Amino acid sequence: MKYNFDIKKAPFAHTYSIVARDPNTGEMGVGVQSHYFSVGGVVSWGESGVGVVATQSLVNVSFGLRGLELLKQGKSPREALDILITADEGRDVRQVAILDAQGRVAAHTGSKCIVHAGHIEGDNFSVQANMMLTDKVWSAMAKGFESNNNLPLAERIVKTMEAAETVGGDIRGKQSAAILIVGGKEAENKWEDKIIDLRVEDNEEPVKELKRLLKLYRAYKHMDNGDLAMEHDDMESALNEYDSALTMFPDNLEMKFWTAVTLANNKKIKEASNIFKKVFDKDNNWRLLAERLPESELLTVSKDDLKKFLSL
Repeated sequence: MKYNFDIKKAPFAHTYSIVARDPNTGEMGVGVQSHYFSVGGVVSWGESGVGVVATQSLVNVSFGLRGLELLKQGKSPREALDILITADEGRDVRQVAILDAQGRVAAHTGSKCIVHAGHIEGDNFSVQANMMLTDKVWSAMAKGFESNNNLPLAERIVKTMEAAETVGGDIRGKQSAAILIVGGKEAENKWEDKIIDLRVEDNEEPVKELKRLLKLYRAYKHMDNGDLAMEHDDMESALNEYDSALTMFPDNLEMKFWTAVTLANNKKIKEASNIFKKVFDKDNNWRLLAERLPESELLTVSKDDLKKFLSL
């Protein structure tokens, strides 16, 4: 089947990206940056237990879902890519990379992609770029990925994108960036398929902002782990998790507030009071919120303790 190509309708997402897999966890991911608004919604595709796809240059957006479907049918990334490219009349202006749950990769850079353009297929990854300032971008990305194998996959992808910027990146500059991480095994619930899905839609320093958001994501995971430890009456672990989160973002009132709420609900009134006071002194609206929580059973303390908290 042939697919008609209308250059006027193709998203103009000239960019650099990486598809990669962590052989230790099985996680797979896509990282992308471009001088293009909301690039993550166009380039990045993935499904747990199946694989990931990056489709860019003059984008054939259908490559994302169709590539994943071909992988689910048992095709290798190379077979899937060949099927997509053969059927596409705009193949010469496409750039696409596919990685599956086994870590196999395949990439294509069309002969008419705007220079500088190229890709490198590596062990459990592929990096690709087009419309770059220099022809060193994709090699710098490959080196950046390979030299940071001690990091979690998402942080490793950020390092790869930072490497692209050190040698010029997109000739037009910077605007948006995204990271998508999915699991190595099929998600039990489809709504839990994406492990990490972070996007910077429009920013002067999108990779830097994406790095900050990833750190914030990690901090909130510490908060979640703390809540889970509380549920299992493991106060020491819970406090360690909360401390880790607050160390990462010491000025985040949201984290402080909910830490205090959890402590209060577990009858750690003194500890909760110390945190509540710091939060309330910064912004009285959190005091008003605390007053409203008992009605929703989110703050389950006695009336006397609630009164103490609100008087701080």
